[in-house]
Amino acid sequence: MTMIVAFGNPVYDEIITPVVSTGGRVLSGCSTNACLALSRLGRTTALVGRVGPDYADRFQSDLLRYGITPFVSLSAQTGGFKLVYDTRGDRTLDVLGVADPIQTVPDIVTRASAVIVGPILQETPLDLIRSIRDRTDAPIFLDPQGLLRRFGADGRIEHFLPDDFAAIAPLCHVIKANEVETKVITGIDPRVDPAAAARRLRETGCAIAIVTIAEAGSHIDDGERSIPVPAYATDARDPTGAGDTYMAGFIHSYLSAPHDLFRAGCTGAATASIWIEYTGPDAPFSLGEVERRTMSLLLQSKL
Repeated sequence: MTMIVAFGNPVYDEIITPVVSTGGRVLSGCSTNACLALSRLGRTTALVGRVGPDYADRFQSDLLRYGITPFVSLSAQTGGFKLVYDTRGDRTLDVLGVADPIQTVPDIVTRASAVIVGPILQETPLDLIRSIRDRTDAPIFLDPQGLLRRFGADGRIEHFLPDDFAAIAPLCHVIKANEVETKVITGIDPRVDPAAAARRLRETGCAIAIVTIAEAGSHIDDGERSIPVPAYATDARDPTGAGDTYMAGFIHSYLSAPHDLFRAGCTGAATASIWIEYTGPDAPFSLGEVERRTMSLLLQSKL
């Protein structure tokens, strides 16, 4: 049995878009959303993170209901954001709570076939990632969003490039970043030159770099190939978690066929396209529908 272990604090977010509102806080988070999607793709997952006493019981119940093994320790509070999207898809993040950094690497990581590091807000420091790398030979898939966030002067989240990112990147096999994160890391706008942005991201030290660019698709670079991947056209009601579930789809396909990066990218795009049609953790998708949308993208590329 293959096991995918994800490191990153869960959050309970309030989400407001021009077409939908959660009406309260719902389970989310980079690593959490990836595990939710992977479990529905038939993968066995475990989530390592910290949660406050206010949501601890609910979180344990939620993860068990979704078939995810929780490795959770208590924090002073539960992480969360109020996310408000405008009509262009841009968003503001107001902090509702911040959980403490993750301090332990459970033994289950030694049996992992893949490891996701997907922080929300500075909870996976360099020492933790080094410890993960020392405990397993499995590929580490990094979503750097939470490494690049800090509190701005107005109390809202802003992006920055931490000094230790240069030490973190070489520990990871794959780095997947969205357009904002890519520009912070590389200085290149991926909407202007996605190939150059992906190449520069890979040159930070990972083996494979993925740049996601919303409706413009994604771009993958492995040092030998520069691979554009189309997006799956759909009606996006809530873009929260699009990148998280892209990573899930990519990993699912990559573990079965590591040399077919275009298919893995298409599987990521297909998975994300279903997730953003809904809001919250209960998006009703199946492996069959992901495969159908993946095949549609593969056929589209041959026309």
